[in-house]
Amino acid sequence: MSVQEIAQRAGVVEKTVFNHFPVKEGLVFEADPPMRGALLDAVRQRRPGLSAPAAAGGFIVAAISQLGSAEAADGVGEMARVIRGSRTLQVREREILGALTDALAAEFAVETGTEPGRLEPWLAAHAVLGLYAGLLELARDRVLAGAAGPELVAELRARGRAGLALLQTGLAGYAERR
Repeated sequence: MSVQEIAQRAGVVEKTVFNHFPVKEGLVFEADPPMRGALLDAVRQRRPGLSAPAAAGGFIVAAISQLGSAEAADGVGEMARVIRGSRTLQVREREILGALTDALAAEFAVETGTEPGRLEPWLAAHAVLGLYAGLLELARDRVLAGAAGPELVAELRARGRAGLALLQTGLAGYAERR
């Protein structure tokens, strides 16, 4: 969708759109996604005995599974079409995911008292946000295929929990050659 089309749909001139959103990606993505704060809070406010990656992963599974609800389906489908139709938006989405990964890795480092430059917080954050990216794409694919409602919410939750279980138990036995 072009900026001109956006302006026409909004009933304003193109210049007005650019005054409020200097780059097209600003029309789709917020500068500081609300998920960032909520994700970090899930880690900071987790119950005793729950690992930081498990808290972050649990938050992600709960949040993404709701994208399968009938109420969310139209918005999820429209966002999927818009993002998948724009290379610029795909790049911006990856940049946002990268920044979110950096923020989560920094929080994991604080939580564990890890010295700067260690790989573990970064690796754990990437794994957890890989779960996020995979579930988000699954939600988009399923909604675009016409699925929505309690069944899709349950499917996303089950697949998310299975992915989180894999992360929590480690990859040692995954895809082992027999």
